[in-house]
Amino acid sequence: MTNSNYKVVPEAKEALNKFKYEVASEVGVNLKEGYNGNISSRDAGRIGGNMVRKLIEQAERQMK
Repeated sequence: MTNSNYKVVPEAKEALNKFKYEVASEVGVNLKEGYNGNISSRDAGRIGGNMVRKLIEQAERQMK
């Protein structure tokens, strides 16, 4: 089994982390620095889902 959780561009880690906090703020989820294992699966899904949606929108704009 391969690890699918690796960063293709390791330098993007900090930008993605900042983006995560921005999206969490937009959807009303309070993340703290460090461990956030106490948030609900629903909230984590809202953050991740919105991150993906925004990244897809950005890629589509760049393709036009």
